Amino acid sequence: MSGAKTVINLALQGGGAHGAFTWGVLDRLLDEEDIEIAAISGASAGALNAAAFKAGMVAGGRDGARANLDWLWGRMHGMGDMRLSHWVGVLEPAQVAQAIEYSLPFSVADAWSRLVSPYAYGPFYINPLEVIAEALDFDHVCAKAAPELFICATRVHSGKIRVFSGEEISTDAILASACLPNLFQAVEIEDPETGEIEAYWDGGYTGNPALFPLFDMNLPADIVVVNINPLERREVPITPQQIQNRINEISFNSSLLRELRAVNFVQRLLDEGAVSEQRMKRSYIHMIANDELMNALSVATKVVPTPYILQELKEAGRQSADDFLAAHKQDLGKRNSVDLQKMFN
Repeated sequence: MSGAKTVINLALQGGGAHGAFTWGVLDRLLDEEDIEIAAISGASAGALNAAAFKAGMVAGGRDGARANLDWLWGRMHGMGDMRLSHWVGVLEPAQVAQAIEYSLPFSVADAWSRLVSPYAYGPFYINPLEVIAEALDFDHVCAKAAPELFICATRVHSGKIRVFSGEEISTDAILASACLPNLFQAVEIEDPETGEIEAYWDGGYTGNPALFPLFDMNLPADIVVVNINPLERREVPITPQQIQNRINEISFNSSLLRELRAVNFVQRLLDEGAVSEQRMKRSYIHMIANDELMNALSVATKVVPTPYILQELKEAGRQSADDFLAAHKQDLGKRNSVDLQKMFN
């Protein structure tokens, strides 16, 4: 007779190629036969990870999910030309990150992206993620089987969040969730209610990722956030790239912190008996992160997916998930494993 299952929700942040860290986290969680994923909310790279995980899980169970994630990040390998293969085993990830950031090709590309709109390319414009997103099996991505998916994007006109779920999830929804406006043209999707065309940018601006879809009473209480953008950086950014990267990190983390404040507020109301658990759901928050590694990397490694860095991120994700399970698996279903008050102060 098999033991009881622990059922959780996942919240997957975006962060470009640093999403390979989440690949490692998911790979490690798949080893835990007694943990099941009921729902996943994802933004940007988190949306790609979520869709690949779901499609693989529906098609082939845990082995299918692992194979699909391997396929996804294998395709990401091919998107970068600066492979730096001769440095593997010689330089640390931080040194590779710095080498990329100060390389001439990256410097030229970065300057070009700040001076030239993605709309300036006319008929020559391409979104390299489109090939990957189109290859996902959306019959499986949109299937009713668990895990339920929530994909976040930002409405350009209103600045409000939109969460795609069920049959709304498509190639365009995934691309919208990962649409950084200085790199990609806004993704246009028809609103099924109004019939109007709506333009979307990266979901990280309004929900990185959105937690509120996971507050549904039919979903489990535990939300495991896989955090890619470090909440804190010890050093003050000084280069233009570092400054812009930190601005983006703060912006992308702000929506998550606002929702965590709301969770903390509801938890206190429930603890004080001010409201009943029949009226408000109690959520338990957990986080898997490696801020030390993310502080050592840079904006360059977010946009240049070198196989060496991707593999380092995957291994770091597996190790971080392993550390989390060793320290906090027994907390699932019982309590927070992060100090929410400390995060806000």
